[in-house]
Amino acid sequence: MIAESTAFLPMWILLSAAFGFIASEAYGDSVRHRKCLEQANADLREQLEQTHDCIGPLGLELRWQRGVIHDT
Repeated sequence: MIAESTAFLPMWILLSAAFGFIASEAYGDSVRHRKCLEQANADLREQLEQTHDCIGPLGLELRWQRGVIHDT
């Protein structure tokens, strides 16, 4: 009985190590992907803020022109 259990012990160690490796790779990949998306989102927000600052006077002018067009 003991001889049989010792024969299966290396196989179970190998299986548990493989499962741990696969699980950590999947979790690490999702974390890495999330961080990449957060960085891209931050970059896009920064670009939007920069663009919004430039559109301020143009936006007012467009609103004024639309008001004039709709009044006639």
